Amino acid sequence: MSEDQYAALPSGVTICYRDHGDPAAPAILLIAGMGEDLTFWTGSFVDALVGHGFRVVTMDNRDVGRSTFAVTPAPALWRQVLARPRPDGYSLADLAADAVGVLDHLGIRQAHVAGRSLGGMIAQTVAATEPARVRSLTSIFSTTGAKKVGRPALSTLRLLAGPPAKTRTDAVRAHLRITRHIAGTGYPIDDAAEAAIAAGGWDRAAGDLAAGSARQIQAIQRSGDRTAQLRRITAPTLVVNGDRDLLVAPSGGAATVEAIRGARHVVIPGMGHHIPEALVEPITKYIAEHATTHGKARAES
Repeated sequence: MSEDQYAALPSGVTICYRDHGDPAAPAILLIAGMGEDLTFWTGSFVDALVGHGFRVVTMDNRDVGRSTFAVTPAPALWRQVLARPRPDGYSLADLAADAVGVLDHLGIRQAHVAGRSLGGMIAQTVAATEPARVRSLTSIFSTTGAKKVGRPALSTLRLLAGPPAKTRTDAVRAHLRITRHIAGTGYPIDDAAEAAIAAGGWDRAAGDLAAGSARQIQAIQRSGDRTAQLRRITAPTLVVNGDRDLLVAPSGGAATVEAIRGARHVVIPGMGHHIPEALVEPITKYIAEHATTHGKARAES
């Protein structure tokens, strides 16, 4: 297992990352979702991509894991409900700059970039704003920021509105509850494995996870509808989502495909907002084939 390493960026933010595989192999940067640290990309997922011949870099976004936690206050619940972000919060552009900063720190000129949920939005932003750095883009159960697509189900919003976890046990229970709800109909979760991931995320956190997640939500809201920005993406793009997603409705994936010229869309029946062990092999194969086919041609162009 790769060890935690740190990139101190010019912005003053420090990003924790792990570097897997052969440093000479083509690099894939994996960006996790809201409230997820780098360990939410499971060992089997990372190992599968390494086995496909890639160097795999995982990272903690700011406000999660062992990266810098912001000092600005978290937005109040009313601000989150009304999408009225505080003026002192960061945006998806800032999170994208963090990701590019990790590539700079590692001396990686170009990488394949893949993200899930919030991480998909960050990956999209990197591809739109730093096109020369991105060989290929994979956006997994993510969306465009347009108000009428990718919306969570009311049942999901009710679950997310509960009080934040104050203990490790509470965090594990909350993770199991929401994951069971959003995981889809075709792939029951592995309770023991999910409990271990949630416990590990709690243990690795360098700050208040609830406040961090609220600031990450705020970053999405500050960035608004990014459809016009996505139309500027030139990297070969793969969009993956399930048809049973109760956190980011499948319409978000469809809108992403519509916005990015030439994007390929893979919809997995029964999949929700979760990558179970049963889908690690097919999803990593999709990513690897996409990166191998399109990334080489882009690097040579």
